[in-house]
Amino acid sequence: MALQAGIVGLPNVGKSTLFNALSNAKAQAANFPFCTIEPNVGVITVPDERLIELEKLVKPNKVVPTTVEIVDIAGLVKGASKGEGLGNQFLGNIKATDAIIHVLRCFDDDNVIHVDGNVNPVRDKEIIDTELQLKDLDSIDRKLAKSEKLARTSGDKEALHGLDLLQQLKAHLEQGKNARGFEVSAIDKAKHIDDLFLLTIKPVIYVCNVDDKSVVKGNKHTAAVIEAVKDEKAELLFVSAEIESEIAVMESYDDRQMFLEDMGLTESGVVRLIKSTYHLLNLYTYFTAGVQEVRAWTITKGMFAPQAAGVIHTDFEKGFIRAEVIKYADFVKLGSEAACREAGKLAVQGKDYLVEDGDIMHFRFNV
Repeated sequence: MALQAGIVGLPNVGKSTLFNALSNAKAQAANFPFCTIEPNVGVITVPDERLIELEKLVKPNKVVPTTVEIVDIAGLVKGASKGEGLGNQFLGNIKATDAIIHVLRCFDDDNVIHVDGNVNPVRDKEIIDTELQLKDLDSIDRKLAKSEKLARTSGDKEALHGLDLLQQLKAHLEQGKNARGFEVSAIDKAKHIDDLFLLTIKPVIYVCNVDDKSVVKGNKHTAAVIEAVKDEKAELLFVSAEIESEIAVMESYDDRQMFLEDMGLTESGVVRLIKSTYHLLNLYTYFTAGVQEVRAWTITKGMFAPQAAGVIHTDFEKGFIRAEVIKYADFVKLGSEAACREAGKLAVQGKDYLVEDGDIMHFRFNV
């Protein structure tokens, strides 16, 4: 399953520069392709060193990585929740994504005009938060109008519970808080909240776009952001869109690595961002490995073997018999499936097996 992450931010914060760096990421490594679906949508592979190791050992005809779609969503302005600027388009595009990459300007540069006159990433964050919260409140109010009448007339306990939950969620948002911070059980969320498709419930990565001197330790602006998001369920990265643009056009791998080392970095911001986006959604990768193909498959943490098989094809799940599983570390250590089988490192698992990140799997099924 290809996940989709939307890059959002006020105008002139560097989000399009970051997107363009992603679009040139194919220059960073041979197994790091990018293609454009629409002018503002790209598909890029999730970097995974394990695929490289498996390719060396198996020597397959082809290698297929897992992917993430990155969407460059139009810059937001105040009033977007009421349709100002490209507001309706912006909010509609966010609704379609699995996660939000929120780019915040954390650098000073008199040559780059800020739409609000000065650099203040916490204020910028609050502008976008407010617009998304207002849109979510509108969705909640519409559901409350229907739910109140039904709950009051029927007296149904579950309906009344759902009504109370919605009222609590509304009060939470009215305090300027995002829905992702609202404490609710998984069952209640599924029953009463998921159908709202709330914008502020989506997981978020805050990307602090910094100058090159601040890319490792940050600066006063990033310190303010860290304090502002400390209670949120969010990830945070320091990235220099300017540095990423320079890296993206370098042809030589050695030149790129030398450049990163000079900056005090081990990986580019693009690589760190993609990995964080993938991790943010609580996703795992398992592999199938054979002479024809070594391939990465994306699943949600907590999937059982039949569900994981269904990611390949629905018939694999319907007719699931068993899964043959080798741990990645064992495969790399012993060098082949045959060696793992001989050493007793190939386990036969049934329908109740919880797939782990890095598992190398072969499914037996009958339809």
